[in-house]
Amino acid sequence: MNTQQVASRLVELCRLGENMQAISELYDQNIVSKEMPGMPNSITSGKDQVTKKSQDWYATVEEFHGGQISDPIVADNHFSCSMKMDCTFKGQGRMQIEEVCVYQVQNGKITEEQFFYATPPQ
Repeated sequence: MNTQQVASRLVELCRLGENMQAISELYDQNIVSKEMPGMPNSITSGKDQVTKKSQDWYATVEEFHGGQISDPIVADNHFSCSMKMDCTFKGQGRMQIEEVCVYQVQNGKITEEQFFYATPPQ
């Protein structure tokens, strides 16, 4: 798959609520995932670890109220999209999350992802 095909498939799976399937299908074994500096799991390497990080995040969600993902913007071997989620987290209450996601694609697989979002006040 080329970058546009990978981007379109990621968006398709996310819109279906199949985010874990997206990791399984589209991520390279040596994926590097980057969160905002200072956040838990700020850098996670390897498909198994990124899968676990995502599973752990989903385990903190008590209820999903909605979400959306934009169409991808593709430039060479990178693409980006914005994501919005409305979730109630266990012990933390309801929050709206908005982030910009940037992905790098090599040999038909996502090799790097980075998320940009406002961090909660410390």
